[in-house]
Amino acid sequence: MKSSQLKKLKKRFKKNHTQTHATPYIQQLEHYRDEYDPFPSIKYLINNALENDRLIKRGLLPQPLPLMQLPDDIQDTIFKWVNQHYAAQDPKGDALWNRLSAGLPKLDHLLRNFRDYLEDEYGMWSYVNTAFVHALSDYLKGAPVLEVMAGNGYLSKGLHDVRPQQTIYTTDNKDWVKENETGKHPVTTIEKLSAIDAVDKYGRQVEYVLMSWAPDKGESDLALLQHLRDHFPQLKLLVIGEKNGATNSKAFWQTAKLSQPDDLKAVNQKLHSFDLIDEQIYLAK
Repeated sequence: MKSSQLKKLKKRFKKNHTQTHATPYIQQLEHYRDEYDPFPSIKYLINNALENDRLIKRGLLPQPLPLMQLPDDIQDTIFKWVNQHYAAQDPKGDALWNRLSAGLPKLDHLLRNFRDYLEDEYGMWSYVNTAFVHALSDYLKGAPVLEVMAGNGYLSKGLHDVRPQQTIYTTDNKDWVKENETGKHPVTTIEKLSAIDAVDKYGRQVEYVLMSWAPDKGESDLALLQHLRDHFPQLKLLVIGEKNGATNSKAFWQTAKLSQPDDLKAVNQKLHSFDLIDEQIYLAK
């Protein structure tokens, strides 16, 4: 796919969630799970979304996801199934084929927008899954950590659940509370501090600073990077986001010196994309 086409898809992908909830999202998925019951490849995707929604509702981190898109050959699969179960020219078979075929674009739209649902419902932007958190915890080896721009604190909570004795300071300025679900459903205690104020307060008590899904509006991420360079060069900044994409400012990606050493690549493998967003973890200097 050409880069220009991919950018258009991503823009459309980010804006679609306003159209997703005429009927509640989960209710729609449950309907399609029943509708496409004979087709395991479809039920597998839907059940992944439903199960991870249940986990998050219970205050648990979700599991890794497969690519949340319908298989390219799904229409052929459905057509063959209908022909195997209905005689040619059977009006019931024709009606079923028309209904199942017509529902595929709507279902594909829902699956591709699972991240939008998580943003709207839970304020979960980065997909903080259990495999990733365990790998990141192994990478950090219990070192004290400061998380800035933490949102609802999924990352900090996950790390704390893996290593309860690890020192983790979780902070966010909570400016986004009035705009979306970020900050409305905290899963751990979050101290109201800007990123720079948080570093000034805790920078001499930690080894790592975590910044996940910094907003692409403004340049608070760049200001943090420069502050670390000027005043806390000993700190290691770990950034989770999509380079030159859905997260962080353009100036940040242009300025930051990014690296992914082998031990961090192992962590990144657990953050594989399930949609059009290619989020990764980097060391930034």
